[in-house]
Amino acid sequence: MQSNLSKTPLLRFLIIFLVLSIMLFIFQNRMNPSGIDFVVLLTGNAILFLATLVSFLMYKRAFQHSNPHSIVRFIYSGLFFKMVICLLAAVIYILISRPNVNKPALFGCFIIYIIYSYIEVRTLMQLSKQQKNG
Repeated sequence: MQSNLSKTPLLRFLIIFLVLSIMLFIFQNRMNPSGIDFVVLLTGNAILFLATLVSFLMYKRAFQHSNPHSIVRFIYSGLFFKMVICLLAAVIYILISRPNVNKPALFGCFIIYIIYSYIEVRTLMQLSKQQKNG
């Protein structure tokens, strides 16, 4: 059962990544006339997917410790890691595209961040319940 617990969340994140990527490709023709940069959204989705995987693995490692202080450290480390990665990606994009920053695409990346965070928290709550019951 432990291997099932570790594979299911990772598969869930991969499915979210693929669904979002496919949706971006499908709606690409509608985004361009609206001034939304498709490449920025697709890149943001990939960065958020990878950052979510790393932070989730840090959260999951926290469940292996019985010390509450250690659990809090891992959770804050995962949250901090994800925020720093997102902040660095945004700053790098803004510096590279300084006069032509696509604000609607950045806002779209924020929405994608919320989607990944919601799924991540929901998954962690399910894993926590399963570990308490089993």
